[in-house]
Amino acid sequence: MNLRKTIFLAMMTSIAIVLSVVESMISSTLFLIPGVKLGLSNIVTIVILYRYSWKEASVVVVIRILLAALISPVATLVSFALSASGGIVALLTMVFIQKTKIFSILGVSVAGSLMHMVGQLLLAMVLLDTPTLIYYLPYMLLLSVPTGIVTGLASKTIIHSFLGHQEPPRFEKKEQESSCPTNIR
Repeated sequence: MNLRKTIFLAMMTSIAIVLSVVESMISSTLFLIPGVKLGLSNIVTIVILYRYSWKEASVVVVIRILLAALISPVATLVSFALSASGGIVALLTMVFIQKTKIFSILGVSVAGSLMHMVGQLLLAMVLLDTPTLIYYLPYMLLLSVPTGIVTGLASKTIIHSFLGHQEPPRFEKKEQESSCPTNIR
C-alpha cells in the first residue's frame, strides 16, 4: 500500500469515527425508536467501497467500530456488539449488491441501511433474549429507507465531486514501455 492511499484511508477512518460519535450523541433526540441512527459514518464506507475495494472498506469499518466504541461517551458492550453486527451485515450486503452492478450507489446505500437494521435487531433479540423485538422491524425498516437515501445521496455527491471521475490508483507493476510508436500499438 502506498503512502497516499494510507493517508487517505486514515483520514477517511478519522472522519467516520467523528461522524459515528457525533451521531450517537444526537440520534436519541432525532428518533423516538432506540437504536435508530442516520448512518452518516456509512458515507465513508460507501466512498471507500467505490474508491478502492471491499478489503479497504472492511478495514475502515472495523477500525471505526472499535475506536468509536472506545471513545464514545454513550458506548456499552451491548451497543458495541450491535454496532459491529449492523456494520458487518451492512458491509457484506453492500459489497454483494455493488458487485452485481445492478443497483446505483443509492441502491447500495439503501440496501446497506436496511440490512444494518436487520443485523442489529437480530443480535438484540439474541442478546436480550427478547423475541418480541421483531415487532420493531417494520418501523426500523421504514426509517432505514430515508436514512439510506440521505447517506446514498451524500456518498454519490462525494464520489462524483470530491474524488472526481478518476480511475482508482493501480498498484500493480507498470508494463515495460516498448520502443514501438504509440500510433501503432
